[in-house]
Amino acid sequence: MKRRDFLKAAGLTAASLSIQGCDKIFQTATLGSREHILAGFDDRIEKYRKADAALKLLGPDGKLLSPGTPAKIEQTNHKFLFGSNIFRLHQCETPRANAAYEKHFAELLNFATLPFYWARYEPERGKTNDERTREIVRWCKANNVTPKGHPLVWNLADPKWLPENPEKAMEVQLERARRCVQRFKGDIDIWDVVNEATHYDRPHFLEHAPILTEAITRMGVGEYVRRAFKAARQANPNATLIINDYRTDDDYEKKVISQLVDQNGDPLYDVIGIQSHMHVGYWGVEKTWNICEKFAKFGKPLHFSELTILSGNLKEDDDWFSRHTGWLSTEEGEKRQAQQVTELYTLLFSHPAVEAVTVWDFTDYNAWQGAPSGYLRTDMTPKPAYNQLKELIKGKWWTKTKTTLKSNGKASFRGFYGQYKITANLAGRRLTGTFRLDKNIKQPINVRMN
Repeated sequence: MKRRDFLKAAGLTAASLSIQGCDKIFQTATLGSREHILAGFDDRIEKYRKADAALKLLGPDGKLLSPGTPAKIEQTNHKFLFGSNIFRLHQCETPRANAAYEKHFAELLNFATLPFYWARYEPERGKTNDERTREIVRWCKANNVTPKGHPLVWNLADPKWLPENPEKAMEVQLERARRCVQRFKGDIDIWDVVNEATHYDRPHFLEHAPILTEAITRMGVGEYVRRAFKAARQANPNATLIINDYRTDDDYEKKVISQLVDQNGDPLYDVIGIQSHMHVGYWGVEKTWNICEKFAKFGKPLHFSELTILSGNLKEDDDWFSRHTGWLSTEEGEKRQAQQVTELYTLLFSHPAVEAVTVWDFTDYNAWQGAPSGYLRTDMTPKPAYNQLKELIKGKWWTKTKTTLKSNGKASFRGFYGQYKITANLAGRRLTGTFRLDKNIKQPINVRMN
């Protein structure tokens, strides 16, 4: 890192300090410092989120388009998953609010978490909320949004009809996991399989899920998570399976991640999910970066699966299961939230191990714990955080460019990983093609134009 880049990131100038003083500060900056992390944002994004691409444009007849043909390239989706839970879809107070929720979600995000909380999803045995899920899936498909199911296995609450025998109850839960994954195969292929296994015996769980909690105690956490993942994998071998937790300490590594392997020591999971609820305080750059580094060592992608950054006052306690009333978004809080959201998303987008960020919730309306955590207010108007995030996702981190076919029939450009459309004119006829830019795709990319 150059000294001038460091000073810029730190908000300093050579004029504000002696040259010797600037150099001393620069030399003492460590690789994990806030200043060093901030200074590397743009370079890391350029390195890890973009690539040079060569295209071969083929006309309807399969022949290369003529050299000199101009073409317009527009990104249509990100490979990186920018998401939210989608619990309020079509369930706001008014048709106008529903329409605003849909509009703002589709304009900003490409990833949606669908609810599969067992006690509510199947209040009577065999009577499920599958049709509601299909409704959301249809909407996601129509709006180029990737759906994820959450969670398959969790002892949040025992269904009222659950067998009282713990071993039998666990078998029923694992069969339920297989059924969900199999039933929605091809529609939902990303799953939070096990949720919050590190601290499965919290008082809330002992009270509301005594049968399932006892089943985990008898089985042991390691066997519990292994069996759950094997059940999901059996139902859909090609699914992306996530282990999800709110703990970021050694317990997550030792009690869960290190146990979630087969007899050969190979991971049974595909992604490590990291909850990042900040109701009691913003994590900041250094803590977030260090957490990314800590879990990146497992060699698996990271999903920040439940991100909460408030636009109101912070909580004064850690009672995560108590809902607060009158917890309001404020003008000052919205400005702070926008700054923190911009900073944290930029950090996560720049880290090579992170592949998804999901906000919890998208709107303050019926948000978890009643918190002002959304990027939309209760009336579905966007907060500054929404607008600034949109400027990043669909502006600074979005590729729109023009190119011209060269003599070898190829067109070239540099862009963010994701989905694209390309348009060109041939003898007065407008031709359109689509392609995907990814680091694993061989060059050049053949694009059929029609």
